[in-house]
Amino acid sequence: MRLSKARGRTGGPWPSSQTLTTALLLGAVFLTYLPVVSAGYIWDDDFYVTNNLHLRTLAGLKRIWLASGATPQYYPLVFSSFWIEYQLWGLSPLGYHLINVLLHGVGAVLLYRALTVLAVPGAFLAAALFAVHPVQVESVAWVTERKNVLSGVFYLLAFLAYWRLAPADEAGADVRRQWRWYALSLVFFGCAVLSKSVTCSLPAAILLVIWWKRGRLTLRDIVPLVPMFAIGLAAAWNTASLEAHHVGAQGAEWSWTPLERCLIAGRAAWFYVGKLLWPRPLIFIYPKWLIDASQGWQSVFPCAALLLVAGLWLGRRRMGLGPLTGVLLFGGTILPALGFINVYPMRYSFVADHFQYLACIGLIATMAGLAATMAKRHRIPAKWQFVASTALLAALSLTSLARCFDYQSRETLWTATVRDNPNGWMAIFHLGGVRMEQGRYDEAIALFQQALRPKPGNEPSDEEQGDLHHFLGDCYAAIGDSKQAAAQYLEAADDYGRMPAGDLRSEAQRHNSLGIVHGKLGETEAALNHFRQAVEIRPDDAKMSQNLGEFLFHLQRYEESAEIFEKALAVDPSNAHLHYDLGVLYLSTGNRPLALKHLREAVRIEPGFKQARAVLTQAGGQ
Repeated sequence: MRLSKARGRTGGPWPSSQTLTTALLLGAVFLTYLPVVSAGYIWDDDFYVTNNLHLRTLAGLKRIWLASGATPQYYPLVFSSFWIEYQLWGLSPLGYHLINVLLHGVGAVLLYRALTVLAVPGAFLAAALFAVHPVQVESVAWVTERKNVLSGVFYLLAFLAYWRLAPADEAGADVRRQWRWYALSLVFFGCAVLSKSVTCSLPAAILLVIWWKRGRLTLRDIVPLVPMFAIGLAAAWNTASLEAHHVGAQGAEWSWTPLERCLIAGRAAWFYVGKLLWPRPLIFIYPKWLIDASQGWQSVFPCAALLLVAGLWLGRRRMGLGPLTGVLLFGGTILPALGFINVYPMRYSFVADHFQYLACIGLIATMAGLAATMAKRHRIPAKWQFVASTALLAALSLTSLARCFDYQSRETLWTATVRDNPNGWMAIFHLGGVRMEQGRYDEAIALFQQALRPKPGNEPSDEEQGDLHHFLGDCYAAIGDSKQAAAQYLEAADDYGRMPAGDLRSEAQRHNSLGIVHGKLGETEAALNHFRQAVEIRPDDAKMSQNLGEFLFHLQRYEESAEIFEKALAVDPSNAHLHYDLGVLYLSTGNRPLALKHLREAVRIEPGFKQARAVLTQAGGQ
């Protein structure tokens, strides 16, 4: 459906050479994200990479593709990319970060190509803004958000391939060549939705662009896109289902009325526009708004959004269809993240920078296009356009570079988040966990107590309150205050006991948590009872069995412990920590050959497992 054969320059002070523009965009991206070379892992990276046992074996790769629920979300291309990287450089974070940066740079180059093909004014400026804008840092500097940068590359490749199609009646059209481009676009689109399902909006975006270029749509425009719509809807349904039933995005925290969802969507949409125009402050977890349909001012946001679209529609003859198309592209792409579909991060905040990674293209291209058009209309010299554009890009790039330092580690991330969102209990909780790991128990106690006093409308759940009291108990125990520790463990037990009955997963977790706190209270029989119930409910969850086995080991009931560990290992044979537990157990019972076998296997599976390596060395196995 090649509606525009425009190539090369689209106006403005920037060079038109493909090689030079590619080099400039890639160079800008790598300079902007230079701090990631020293970055480590942060939130959720354990689920996606560091503790993801599926990355370590061919059987794991098979499960990534074929086993529903094997990974947090069904994005097999993302996890396959991690699988390949694990085979190349293990758990070294540098490689994962550099691949994210490279993919983002490639995405910026492809965006420039797409905007050039569409003859959008200011194409290079738009691509450069996409490349260095600070709202993109969350997607690029966070390993887990490989989802965005990888899906973005395939999304743009699918668009470019589809745009190579020529009308069937075009003189000299090669039908076989058309079908090759069409098939390639479907393959790229499939790869995009297998990387992140938000890309399911592509066929609608293609129709919008056709309408913008031609001013009308026909059945011949729609029919070729039907397979894309079908693939996209299937991917969206699957993701929504996994979010609800596997990730846990259901229950009271997501029980908003249709009116409340509209209020969330309107405010969120304007929030993202605001962050594009003024990207300060950028926060990993933003404060969560209180949604109240009785407060009339909250309806201003969705009404203003509708009025904007209506105004652009009514003014389309004077302004053209470009601005309306850009706004609709933005709204349509970000729609899944506006609250109409339950996504788990909305448990803590209604907005996140990474939600608008692709959606911002519509607004950025519109703003760059308007700027280029106005500069041409007012005959602003190219050198002044260049100076102004360079100054803007440099300011954004430096802001992004500074923002990258917040993503260096869990400590830097949660410290920055608490600084900018001091009432966000989730960030306070995680910073407390960091302080606890560092042995700074007094600071951890203060943070955990602060997290138990959140603002109304954003309180921790019963399970999360139980975790807070549990960790408080651990801190008090570490500083020798056994009375306070016992009191906190009792509070934790009460919180876990109030957890609502839900699916098997949450019920098993409740019993598992109760087993832990009763064990710390010295209530052996109660702890064993809860651990056994957790295993009975979820025999397929090796972690539940592992906790029971470790508790039995603590009680010196070695035969029972070994039996439980072996059963857990049958469920999860690549679990290094289970092999370590068995190794320690067999050392305790004097079975050195079996102990060495399991300790060596633990180190083989997880080379960075320092504790296992130390015990193996002490046992004379190395």
